[in-house]
Amino acid sequence: MMESSHIDGRAGIDASLVKRLIADQFPEWVGLSVTPVEVDGWDNRTYRLGEKMTVRLPTAAGYAPAVDKEHRWLPILAPSLPVAVPMPLAKGAPGAGYPFNWSIRRWLEGETASPDRIDDLPAFAASVADFILALQRADATDGPQAGAHSFYRGASPAHYDDETRRSLAVLDGRIDTDRASAVWDTALDATWAGAPVWFHGDFASGNLLVREGGLAAVIDFGTSGVGDPACDLVIAWTMFSGDSREAFRSAVSQDSATWARARGWALWKALIVLAKEIDTDERQAAANRRVIDEVLSDHDGVGW
Repeated sequence: MMESSHIDGRAGIDASLVKRLIADQFPEWVGLSVTPVEVDGWDNRTYRLGEKMTVRLPTAAGYAPAVDKEHRWLPILAPSLPVAVPMPLAKGAPGAGYPFNWSIRRWLEGETASPDRIDDLPAFAASVADFILALQRADATDGPQAGAHSFYRGASPAHYDDETRRSLAVLDGRIDTDRASAVWDTALDATWAGAPVWFHGDFASGNLLVREGGLAAVIDFGTSGVGDPACDLVIAWTMFSGDSREAFRSAVSQDSATWARARGWALWKALIVLAKEIDTDERQAAANRRVIDEVLSDHDGVGW
């Protein structure tokens, strides 16, 4: 999950720790500059190492399994995908007081995706759909089945049923909880019956890099795995709208049951964030209200 910039030192991780880990485990790279990236994630701290590499360190135990998963699977998936993904170069071990495995990857050029950096948003949406389909076509044999490591992306949204219904109770009278409940119930009823396929698990603007107005890379496969790909369609409401949403819907070519589960995934995340932030963070609340409104409208009228 991508966030805005954080003060160095969050989760007990700072540039001096990274330098100590590099010196102890990869002395060939001692002397290279270590600087926090401008836009950092919540699950990991990321530092630029010299000009051509990054260092990525999980911030908590729940995020640590992604290191081994990405180190094994990204080099296997990369040749099947239409744009770049992070390429592991080395895997570090616990040390210098840091308790988890960590990784060194090749630096990827690009800026975080936003409408002002994209030349043609419908065309961009279609390129995102192309990536999702390419990922789904990749050989899923022996891939990591959806579960705790993916925070249950790729499994049934029913895993989050209690959390969703608690959020609906908190928001009763502040959003249309009857319509939201109908969307959620429909998502739970639309069970996945297909063969397991690869999914990314966190398709969001913060995990897409843009160069020269187009999609250049997809990053952060920490919640990836093999299972139901419905979670990857959430970007239809979080980033796209109007013509770009229609371009994405058409290009990604998923069935109505998959779209129903996707609406459930989008609703779940927007509800839990809104329930937490509705009275404390006006910007976050407004963004998640918009997602909820869009999901409810699609459920009522579009039929896909």
